[in-house]
Amino acid sequence: MDSLKVLLVEDHTMVRLGLSLVFENAEGIELVGEAENGKKGVELALKLNPDVVLMDIGLPELDGIQATNLIKKSNPNIKVLIFTSRESEDDVFDSLSAGADGYIMKGANEEQMISAIKAVAEGTAWLDPAIARLVLSNVRKQSTAVKPNTPDATGNKAKNMYGLTDREIEVLALIVEGQNNEDIAKNLVITLATAKAHVHSILQKMYVSNRTQATIQAVKEGLI
Repeated sequence: MDSLKVLLVEDHTMVRLGLSLVFENAEGIELVGEAENGKKGVELALKLNPDVVLMDIGLPELDGIQATNLIKKSNPNIKVLIFTSRESEDDVFDSLSAGADGYIMKGANEEQMISAIKAVAEGTAWLDPAIARLVLSNVRKQSTAVKPNTPDATGNKAKNMYGLTDREIEVLALIVEGQNNEDIAKNLVITLATAKAHVHSILQKMYVSNRTQATIQAVKEGLI
């Protein structure tokens, strides 16, 4: 199996050095480039076509949120994992809205870092536990305040806003739990190809670009 190609975009030299050593010893991961600012990060991402971009937010010239947005618009297949010490609501939601596939804090250990990179590369939503609590708390408050998930006059719930089938709701619930396509296929006793097809259909119907955004939207809209 080929190694995952990772591009590191981080303005602090010592952090880049430390992570380069981590990746050097990590099985299945290859560091293909480094950038010290957001502008160079975008340029290298489009040139090197990495599997995953590990992106800081507080970058010079172009911040990580803007850089993420440009990368995802130019090549949606490139996964972006936000790697930062910031955990404000604005930064978290702006990053995810820009298309980030995951969000991990700089306090994470090596094992968590490698797991996060591999997860987003496989298309699985990854949120640092602290960020996940923040996201879920926020969207649940919004959902309760704006529109709880109650049946309409026909008995249909919010899922029909997107036209999701019962099977797709089952798949969506597993996505929210953080399961990858293989896990979904195993749990629902379906083929991997069928699981992938369901996930693709869900993302299209919900007008989101990745599993992380689908997870947030699912909780916010009371779909599960």
